[in-house]
Amino acid sequence: MVIELGKENSLLNQFISEMRDVKAQQDSMRFRRNVERIGEICAYEISKKLSWVNKEVTTPLGTAEMNVLKEQPVIATILRAGLPFHHGLLSFFDKAENAFISAYRKHTVNGGFEVHVEYMACPDLNNKILILCDPMLASGQSVELVFKALKRNGVPKHIHIVSIIASRAGVDYIQKHLPNNANLWVCAIDEELTAQSYIVPGLGDAGDLAYGEKL
Repeated sequence: MVIELGKENSLLNQFISEMRDVKAQQDSMRFRRNVERIGEICAYEISKKLSWVNKEVTTPLGTAEMNVLKEQPVIATILRAGLPFHHGLLSFFDKAENAFISAYRKHTVNGGFEVHVEYMACPDLNNKILILCDPMLASGQSVELVFKALKRNGVPKHIHIVSIIASRAGVDYIQKHLPNNANLWVCAIDEELTAQSYIVPGLGDAGDLAYGEKL
């Protein structure tokens, strides 16, 4: 299932607009904060689809029947662009377990690229709820390979892939290559993907905008 959160007008679209704006992008702290705030919004929306249980809570004046989250997810992040996104999700799922994965593009002589997974720190995923976040979903290949790497630590019972901006081709790719129990949450879908797998209009390199250019 694909859920496009930006279809309804909300502050989410204001934050995405600032992330895309070349003038606003000059403020890297604001860029990171917008990514984090969008992570918080996504966490809130995802929480509506999770399981809840009734709990009796003692207050200073009595007791109250409340619905609380049945279990916390595992939040997995593709470094480095995903870090502020992860912080936003974690600020709402504040008891979640965490996983971190390093994946990068290695360009080939013919102008293409291969995705390499270099590092992973991950808890047991068997029968867990997995939230895998990456701000930009371009071709979808990075997310697919990272998910395959994560499965070495167990098979999750529910999977939520979360991105801020996705290409239409990336959305189609994820739907074809990930399990049927995977939900894809995106805030905006752009139609064009270049031969080098850059989203157009997109916003540029999210990692560079958040943390500075790399060599």
